[in-house]
Amino acid sequence: MRILLVEDEPKSGDYLKQGLTEAGFNVDLARDGVDGLHLALTENYELAILDVMLPGKDGWAVLGDIRRAGKDMPVMFLTARDAVDDRVKGLELGADDYLVKPFAFSELLARVRTLLRRGSKSSTTETFQVADLELDLLRRRVVRAGHRIDLTSKEFALLELLMRRQGEVLPRSLIASQVWDMNFDSDTNVIEVAIRRLRAKVDDAFECKLIRTVRGMGYVIEADTAL
Repeated sequence: MRILLVEDEPKSGDYLKQGLTEAGFNVDLARDGVDGLHLALTENYELAILDVMLPGKDGWAVLGDIRRAGKDMPVMFLTARDAVDDRVKGLELGADDYLVKPFAFSELLARVRTLLRRGSKSSTTETFQVADLELDLLRRRVVRAGHRIDLTSKEFALLELLMRRQGEVLPRSLIASQVWDMNFDSDTNVIEVAIRRLRAKVDDAFECKLIRTVRGMGYVIEADTAL
């Protein structure tokens, strides 16, 4: 599940990105309003978290442009400005929540999960299924043939990406950028190792194998794959 975080204070931005990543989310971090708006309009996110006071373009302007572009993903404001007028302004612009700094990360995480559970006005898909394999985004649960499968946060993110785009061969470069937030390095085998571990949990105990390697191209998950 992808989250856009727009925070110009380096320490806060890095801390929040790390915490949300460890909680199992795929987080893109922008350091100013211009970059944040560009990502919001060109990528697909389930949630955006915006600081109000941003260089280049403040959070109010970013949110206004997001809504005018027809994007209805939930948006949460983070700000040190706690005046009632500021909160009213944010909500009137189309914000879904407003969290005043300083705050406990546990509260932020609870609000993030509430917003994601509530979903966008267009009803974001919360579950994915391929054959007898089911992935529940909000409960962070994976079940196959009635058996619960425990995954690490990276394994969950990798499986989510494959299932979101089932039937599509995903190149290693895309997997690296979406799951590990890094450029693909042909000298590393991190993706191959992750796929191998995911297969061990998702496929090895079952007759029908779902995750397939397409030599020279990447990986795909398909319901009719039987290896």
